[in-house]
Amino acid sequence: MRAAIVKKFGPASNIVIEQAWPCPTISNRQVLVRVKASSVNPVDTYIRAGQYAQLPELPYTPGRDGSGIVEQIGKEVQNFKVGDSVWFTRPTTGSSAELAVVEDTLFLLPEGISYSQGAALGIAYMTAYRALILKGSAKPGQSVFIHGASGGVGIAACQIAKALGLQVVGTAGTENGIKLVEENGAEFVFNHREKDYVSKIQEKFPNGFDIILEMLANQNLDTDLTLIGKNGRIVVIGNRGTSQIDARKTMQKESMIIGVGLGFSTIEMMEKFHAQWDT
Repeated sequence: MRAAIVKKFGPASNIVIEQAWPCPTISNRQVLVRVKASSVNPVDTYIRAGQYAQLPELPYTPGRDGSGIVEQIGKEVQNFKVGDSVWFTRPTTGSSAELAVVEDTLFLLPEGISYSQGAALGIAYMTAYRALILKGSAKPGQSVFIHGASGGVGIAACQIAKALGLQVVGTAGTENGIKLVEENGAEFVFNHREKDYVSKIQEKFPNGFDIILEMLANQNLDTDLTLIGKNGRIVVIGNRGTSQIDARKTMQKESMIIGVGLGFSTIEMMEKFHAQWDT
């Protein structure tokens, strides 16, 4: 089969496209998927670079999310059949190949969803769902500020929040990013590269926000403590270093800082996510 193979950790140039890589085999509990689309998430680049806590054995095929058609099922598999259109995350073998092996983290592709869209449902949308709903306790009518909304998780959060009836406010750093965030459900979008963007947000939203989703906590967390409303929740999704904050700000509003780790998601949580949006 044709597959992308990493034989040495490092830059993207280390990825080699093999035309005749051995096809994977499945156990009784696994499913073999003919991949139609594979997404690239930041974690995929960290692993490929060798900058991740848990690294695969070399050589390996990258890709933690994908979609496709069920090619073969193990003897103990009951919920799928050959020919089913599916999306998956956490595959046993990477999604950047013509065939991928998946065990538990496989779901039927919702009607009307393309393979490309299905390949994005894993890391990006489940992270947004976990942050906004499971940790942020979002309710219709509340406000959410997405600090860095033009990335994959940010766009997913905009869409989910809009669908749930929240007021959505976000930031981006370019004109194209601002337009993208607006197109995906944000009512107001601010440019976080402008020096005075925080004061503009405070002027527009003097009471702060019920929820803040933070993509770069080491840079923005103290600002979030300024922008959060009373009893608000700041949900940390991304961080690239240490943070300095004035903890008294949490006392002034009885606000909370909550971390999100997608790796803590159980199969049951993933099924709940899938069921909520499979309409």
